[in-house]
Amino acid sequence: MTAERGELRPRRGHEGGGAVRSPDADVDLAGPGTAEASAEVAAAAVEAAQTGRPAGARTAGARGSGGSPDGDVPGPASIGRASGIMALGTIASRATGFLRTIAIAYAVGVAAVANAYNVANVAPNIIYDLLLGGILTSIVVPVLVRAARDDADGGVDFARSLLTLITITLGIAVIIGMVAAPLIINLYLDQGGAEHDLAVTFLRWFLPQVIFYGIGAAIGAILNIRGRFGAPMFTPVLNNVIVIGTAVAFVLMSGGEHPTLAGITTAQTTVLAAGTTLGVVVMTVALLPSLRSTGFRYRPRLNLRHPGSLQAGRLAGWMFLFVLVTQLAYLFVVRLASGATAFPTYSYAFQLFQLPYAIVAVSVITALLPRMSRHSADDRKDLVRADLSHGMRLNLLVIVPAALGLIAIGRPLAYAVYAHGAVSGPEAYGIGNALVAFAVGLIPFSMFQLLLRGFYAGQNSRTPTLVMIGVGALNVAMMYALSAVLSTSSRAVALALAFDIAYAAGAITLTVLLRRHLHGLDGWRVLRLFVRVAIAGALAAATAYGTVALIRWPGGSGLAVTAVAVIVAAVFGTGVFLLAATRMRVTELTDLLQLVRERTGR
Repeated sequence: MTAERGELRPRRGHEGGGAVRSPDADVDLAGPGTAEASAEVAAAAVEAAQTGRPAGARTAGARGSGGSPDGDVPGPASIGRASGIMALGTIASRATGFLRTIAIAYAVGVAAVANAYNVANVAPNIIYDLLLGGILTSIVVPVLVRAARDDADGGVDFARSLLTLITITLGIAVIIGMVAAPLIINLYLDQGGAEHDLAVTFLRWFLPQVIFYGIGAAIGAILNIRGRFGAPMFTPVLNNVIVIGTAVAFVLMSGGEHPTLAGITTAQTTVLAAGTTLGVVVMTVALLPSLRSTGFRYRPRLNLRHPGSLQAGRLAGWMFLFVLVTQLAYLFVVRLASGATAFPTYSYAFQLFQLPYAIVAVSVITALLPRMSRHSADDRKDLVRADLSHGMRLNLLVIVPAALGLIAIGRPLAYAVYAHGAVSGPEAYGIGNALVAFAVGLIPFSMFQLLLRGFYAGQNSRTPTLVMIGVGALNVAMMYALSAVLSTSSRAVALALAFDIAYAAGAITLTVLLRRHLHGLDGWRVLRLFVRVAIAGALAAATAYGTVALIRWPGGSGLAVTAVAVIVAAVFGTGVFLLAATRMRVTELTDLLQLVRERTGR
């Protein structure tokens, strides 16, 4: 599954909305995001450690057996190289993850089998997040960095203890989950009979993923603080490739027939379930050679009195509450969607919706967070305010035209991407309807995630949690209200609109609170940029919409013609946006180009 899990977040998915790769999180439904998130969080933490440690301080590699071969925490130059590696890894992971989503949709469609599969597949991520995900990524990783810098053994003892604790905790959770699988499915799946039984079978196959997610995230963090960024960023590609192969095998076994509850065989179920879990196992095991090459040797160790363990325990409360709230909200999403067999539609639409945020906004957040943290530590609110203003403007520069573009051509885009195999044309257009509804909320959702960092930079997790409680409650209320108004066939649209409303309210609330805390947010400058970008984006969206209509008018609305129309529309729309933005002197375009260069190590 996905965050995804790439920046400092209350993880594993919802940075402001979830703790995993659920749609309500900034989650990546296409593939694992834990490694990506851990890598970028650790990179940020390493940079902070580099800038804040005493001159001449020794580091992990110089002190102990687990250190970096270079003997030092990576400096600014290696951070730049690491950013390039992470950018390439993110692109490879997102690309193969997107292909994975298409392959699964092709194989299982959007009906009952897909409903059972998708519901069961999010459960391990939710369990992982509740037990460890948010705490591990947003609290333990920075503590690992400090232990590597300050401990006499370079943090090796703490890292071993962490791995042991994760294995024990998640192992116990998996055993309990195996026994309680029917009850867990009852919580999330509002269906009985054969669909419920199939979901229980899938869940029991998927639960071991929880252990490997945790171990993989911890190993990735250990590698990152030793300057090894490649393996954690690229191993998710292995997971995606294996699941794509699994989907192909499932299609071949079904002889091209669309899977049904009555027709799916035990062998098909086993291949689909085992292949999905195998991808997570391989992703984690593939990290071991890189870990061994750093000199780190694991030995069972459990030291709950280590200062790092005590500090993480003190900080974990608000993060756990944040994750709990977001996952409770997501529980209602899954249950309402599964009751109308709309959860696959919702999931596939979210996968397209979150791509602009995952690729662009995450990079902006990752680049800004260490700097904001340093400025906040120096009590330089003016510089934190400037950082946030810069981040919001870069974010809007991409997110606004992306949102308008998805609204304009979201339906044909979804048709071109998903109308294959077990997904019919009308079902693909149903995904497109949900995508358009989601796109309305892309701007507030992305801004919500960015504004959260204004609080996290000051080590304030209490305020985001309290705001998230309100966002979650509003999301649930609007879900039920809109589901009652709209037809069952529009359930995914209702849930997407509820998501938009909740995050719009959350973004407004965070803006007011941060403005009060920082004595302003450079609002007029951000607003002027928004107006200019919105005008350019509207021209681009109109161009894209007209291009699709013109190409499909004489050529028809077939799959091939629609795919060509969407590609041409995207190219023309992007060109119109860049031309209009340049003519309106949107200088942030240059800043965005510089960020791209930094992220690609050029």
